[in-house]
Amino acid sequence: MFDIRPIGYVIGLFVTVLGVAMLPVAITDALSADSDWRAFLFSAVITLVCGLGMVFTCRGRRTGALSIQQTFILTTAAWIVLPAFGAMPLMFGSTALSLTDGIFEAMSGITTTGATVLSGLDTTSAGILLWRGILQWIGGIGIVVVAIAILPQLQVGGMQLFRSEAFDTFGKILPRAAEIAAQLGYIYLGLTVAAMLAYAASGMEPFDALVHAMTTIATGGLANYDASMGHYQQPMIHYFGAFFMLASALPYVRFVQLLNGSARPLLRDPQVRTFFAVVGLVVLVLTLVRWDLTTEVEPSFRSALFNTVSIITGTGYATEDYSLWGPFSMTVFFLISLCGGCAGSTSCSVKIFRYQVLAAAVRAQIRAIHNPSSVMRARYDGRPISEQVLSSVMAFFMLFYATLAIVTLVLSLIGLDFLTALSAAAATLGNVGPGLGDVIGPSGNYQDLPVSAKWTCIIAMLIGRLELLSVFVMLAPDFWRR
Repeated sequence: MFDIRPIGYVIGLFVTVLGVAMLPVAITDALSADSDWRAFLFSAVITLVCGLGMVFTCRGRRTGALSIQQTFILTTAAWIVLPAFGAMPLMFGSTALSLTDGIFEAMSGITTTGATVLSGLDTTSAGILLWRGILQWIGGIGIVVVAIAILPQLQVGGMQLFRSEAFDTFGKILPRAAEIAAQLGYIYLGLTVAAMLAYAASGMEPFDALVHAMTTIATGGLANYDASMGHYQQPMIHYFGAFFMLASALPYVRFVQLLNGSARPLLRDPQVRTFFAVVGLVVLVLTLVRWDLTTEVEPSFRSALFNTVSIITGTGYATEDYSLWGPFSMTVFFLISLCGGCAGSTSCSVKIFRYQVLAAAVRAQIRAIHNPSSVMRARYDGRPISEQVLSSVMAFFMLFYATLAIVTLVLSLIGLDFLTALSAAAATLGNVGPGLGDVIGPSGNYQDLPVSAKWTCIIAMLIGRLELLSVFVMLAPDFWRR
């Protein structure tokens, strides 16, 4: 019989951590004499009571490894339960969001999507802004752990390609999995502190530097101002932002190896090389486009660099309304939003390695057509790609673009125009954040969408962040018969 108690125990721990994270926000608001401290304290109490209640109720079956079925359920349930609790301060505080808007904002935070329903951020309380940053920061480290420790074991979307790399390779460097997790945490925290110091040194106020550092390293993109990063005119803030977004879009396993004295895997990783090649090409093209509009070289390069990196990594910051750059630039931004960063990073969307696997399979098929008598194997990083990985990647592509089409159709039926519907589907399923057009573009937000459209986007954010197959596998009747 299926036992839900181990799942409840782990989710209880997660909820408890979330409740503890609300307490410093309550203290921050209390010290600044902001009335929102009551909302955060009340939410923290409810969250802690529920979390600890789950822990103590389910603690009898906490030992032993989870089954594959339990792991799938845990992964999805955690990303459903945490936004439900994370929405409470947004609903009870000065923002007074509805249930739909509260869940939307919290889901956007936990999934590091960066879509928002809030406006007037320039005058929003410090506690609310800090809480949005904390939600994204927690979601960022959470998805790194899922991508490195869970998805490869579940063989989701070709992630099994990195299974031995994430554990066997580590085993030669670090003796225990706990040390791996600890080093991932140190790296994540170290990057956050470095980004905060860089932002502060470039002219940000300390509070803004903290929040933007958390949302940058999480590649989440929730900013403290309606103008996003366009609020800041200091060039170094934009350059540092691009640098740290790029860093967080790289595989965190490489940082662990780098920390242990081995830089070669990072430099030779085909994902990393291809990722930087794509970024470099797009930045070059958009710099020329932007230069043609402004006749100024450095601002054109800086704007193209920052906004390209922001979109391709799924962060979603903006320094200006790039939809005004013309239809060509809008098309480029839409296409790179479906690209993503590297596997095992905080970035989102399809991921570079899947396109590499797809290209390798196409090349092998073309060679096989030219030489029917020979056996052609698709290769990744010099190694043959197994049929299991190929089928998993192909299934992911089919499911991703089928889901993108379905979400677009649903949003169109709700009443959104085609551009808004398509870009909203891509931005939420790919966890990018801002879409295209006047409504949800870089100068707008999701506030004015119908309630049904917001719930559609909430579901898209969830399944996109968990690599689709992790969620859809539970819709199969056979899954529940195991």
